[in-house]
Amino acid sequence: MIDFFSDTKTRPTAAMRAAIAAAEVGDEQKFEDPTTNRLVERVADLLGKDAAVFLPSGTMCNEIAVNVLCRPGDAVICEESCHLVNFEAGAPAALSGVVMKAVAGTRGRFTADQMRQAVWPASRYAPKTRLVAVEQTANLAGGAVWPVDQLDAVAAAAQQAGLATHMDGARLFNAAVATGLPVGRLAAGFDSVWVDFSKGLGCPVGAVLAGGRGFIEEAWARKQGWGGALRQSGILAAACLYALDHHIDRLAEDHALAAEIADRLAAIDGIAQVVPPDTNIVFFDVAADGLPAPEIARRLQDEHGIQIGAFSERRIRVVTHLDVTVEDGRRLTDALGQVLKRG
Repeated sequence: MIDFFSDTKTRPTAAMRAAIAAAEVGDEQKFEDPTTNRLVERVADLLGKDAAVFLPSGTMCNEIAVNVLCRPGDAVICEESCHLVNFEAGAPAALSGVVMKAVAGTRGRFTADQMRQAVWPASRYAPKTRLVAVEQTANLAGGAVWPVDQLDAVAAAAQQAGLATHMDGARLFNAAVATGLPVGRLAAGFDSVWVDFSKGLGCPVGAVLAGGRGFIEEAWARKQGWGGALRQSGILAAACLYALDHHIDRLAEDHALAAEIADRLAAIDGIAQVVPPDTNIVFFDVAADGLPAPEIARRLQDEHGIQIGAFSERRIRVVTHLDVTVEDGRRLTDALGQVLKRG
């Protein structure tokens, strides 16, 4: 199977598995796991924050950040296509009792002016706006990168309004590679930020949430209370450390492959629109008078052994990552052309 469904499908390389096997471990909750300690210290330093905590998933990072930074009844400003709204099973409401104030941005990004307009005026009748959240990169916008100037402007406007700021950094490393800027620079204006290791970096599990020391102390309490506390987590942290050393720079290869796939898709009859990729995610729409996207995805898998994601009746997503090659990309577009031609 050639899997372009998501970069979450990456698997540990042989060298990463060797690093896992050799990891020095201890009880993480007692801060006795040296490998995990090295990971969180290193990520905190990379992100320019005081401290960090290792967590099982990026979704848990988001939910802990919302819970620590907000109180029940508060409002969170975000973009309408973001992960917090669409892919976390209503957890902001269920776990933290917050209201999501979703802004209609452009390619998953909103402006400082839009943020200001989304703040509820102070009133005993209205939710208290407490937090602004951004997603870097914007997944459903085709891996779109927030420009650093726009991030800075949103963060500054939030600070002026007395709001906390949070960055969902699921693909922050992709943004850093695409812009040439350090992850710490991109996250500079945000009170909390996390990075994911289980997407294009090949790790089986793990994300790291960073922020101020007081914030991380509170995050640890949520981690414990929500059942995410670990023991010998060094076997997982070792994979993340390996990824930091060996799998970040190569993200540029994924971006180049996504651009090549987008170019090839644009030349295929039956494809109505291709969203130009900033990073490793390609969205495209198939023609309204042709096969629906779910049927195209089924045929590609059944007849060609290729997985893609059908996101609606007409929209398809392709994601490049560690486990797909340039040749796989060409096989994808050739097979897609055959499926669309047959109809």
